[in-house]
Amino acid sequence: MSPLSISQLTEQIRITLENELEPVYWVVGELADFRQAPQGHVYFELVEKQGNQVLAKIRSNLWQFTYRSVAAKFEAVTGTSLKNGMKVLAQVQVSYHPVYGLSVNVKDIDPSFSLGERARVRQETIDRLTREGLLRLNGRFELPAVVQRIAVISSATAAGYGDFVNQIDQHRSGYKVYHKLFNSLMQGNDAVESLLSALGKVKMESERLALDAVIIIRGGGAQLDLDCFDDYRLGAAIANFPIPVFTGIGHERDETVADLVAHTRLKTPTAVAEFLLSGFREFEENLDMMLQRLDRSTRQQLREEETKIHQLELRARALANNRIGIESEKITNRFNRIALASKNQLKIQGYNLENLERSLKKSLGTFLQKQNEKLENRESLLRQLDPQAILKRGYTRTELAGKPIHLANPQPGDQLETFTQDHKISSTITQIDQK
Repeated sequence: MSPLSISQLTEQIRITLENELEPVYWVVGELADFRQAPQGHVYFELVEKQGNQVLAKIRSNLWQFTYRSVAAKFEAVTGTSLKNGMKVLAQVQVSYHPVYGLSVNVKDIDPSFSLGERARVRQETIDRLTREGLLRLNGRFELPAVVQRIAVISSATAAGYGDFVNQIDQHRSGYKVYHKLFNSLMQGNDAVESLLSALGKVKMESERLALDAVIIIRGGGAQLDLDCFDDYRLGAAIANFPIPVFTGIGHERDETVADLVAHTRLKTPTAVAEFLLSGFREFEENLDMMLQRLDRSTRQQLREEETKIHQLELRARALANNRIGIESEKITNRFNRIALASKNQLKIQGYNLENLERSLKKSLGTFLQKQNEKLENRESLLRQLDPQAILKRGYTRTELAGKPIHLANPQPGDQLETFTQDHKISSTITQIDQK
């Protein structure tokens, strides 16, 4: 066996894993070494323990775009965030990298498996929304592969709004996100009414603008300034909104009711912008991965089809040669039969020709004999009719002016010539008597 390079071996491992494993698995494990990178991705280990003994563990990744959705759903249902020591039921996709080795990409976490104590902060509002089935109602929407057209509810003068626009428009990746501002108060006694009015305007424009989501952002502030985001009416309006609602209110520690009912909750306006842009990157990466898989699958399929074609070609050649042999043998047999039949036919026709020849000769002899007899009879007749023969018998021939006498009109005095066998006699008519 020829030795492989490390890259060749790791490529075979990766291809084998992709071809042999299911796309996703549900696994149970404990979160360990749970940490979030500045870019928003989460890295940790899924561990299986028996007592204090670790039986197995595997390196795990939860990419930012997926983490935001999973974490929001988990926190909304359980009232707590994902953290070390928590046992979870996770949907994972096995991945192998030639440098970083084996790991799993977490696609989803079932919050009902790890259901803990629900959050007590703003409990009355949260309980009411829950009883009415509104807490995760907006989360029912499935986000498009990339969020490209959004309405932004914020204050035009808010620093958070400016940061968001700069992050979206000036990003070096070149991704384009259409955004339209619906101005609103973001704090104070009139903030709730202003936010509800802005949501109403967005709802009216949603279909015309073909919006993918609504973004509610502000630039942080004191806890008292965020009370409007705990209002039941705002929470119910967000929950019942016909498209996904994102929040990036700008507070690090506390979670508002608006965050709980929103489809996706992020900490800051720039985090919302980064989340949207990460969707583009993840879509592009997934597209590249699918293209690679399609390329490998296509090349493999082509190889398989080439093998099939080659096998069919060999079979076709064998069948053709066999058929040609059979037909050639048939042709030879037919040729021999035709040759034999031709010889027999020639012999028969030869016999027929010989019989015809004998019959023709016999008939021709009889015909010639009969014709000869006819000629002899006619010759005898002609001899009898010969004027010389008549003259020999003692008859004469008389002419008048060169015409036979019986054809002329003789008159007395005409000169006649009479011919015998030996003489020519000239005479003059002296008398004519009628007979």
